[in-house]
Amino acid sequence: MEVKHMNNENVMKGLQVIITNLSQQADGHIIQSRIFASQGFSKLADKYAEHAIEEREYVQQCIDRLIDLGVDVKLEAKKEAVVYKNPIEWIKYDLQVSKDGLAWLASLTEEAREDYTTYDILKKYYQDEEEDVYWAEEQLELIEMIGKENWLVQQL
Repeated sequence: MEVKHMNNENVMKGLQVIITNLSQQADGHIIQSRIFASQGFSKLADKYAEHAIEEREYVQQCIDRLIDLGVDVKLEAKKEAVVYKNPIEWIKYDLQVSKDGLAWLASLTEEAREDYTTYDILKKYYQDEEEDVYWAEEQLELIEMIGKENWLVQQL
């Protein structure tokens, strides 16, 4: 049985963008995890370490998909990203990154709709990012309600 793949150039380029950007995001989450651990915020450290592992899994899926489709995968240069010592400022920044990425990712996911395998990968990634947005918004609302110090104590 021959499998016919949708070779949508925009989708293939989008997968490469995810590989490049998400691998850097995973590196950033590991750095943030270690910073939070050094500050004693073990819950935040664990959350971001786990998050980096999830992101690496999505990177790997995108790499594998491009290989399956016969597309050359690139190791592209990445621009410098910010690092925060303040956990609350980090959550605000990370929330904005997720929000900004969701609109682009939604468009890419829709464009991949006829390539079911790629669509499934992108859809799961979108859902994971959406959960990250909800978590960050929830944390910022909690900080507003109980105060910065009380929230930080919960992260120990």
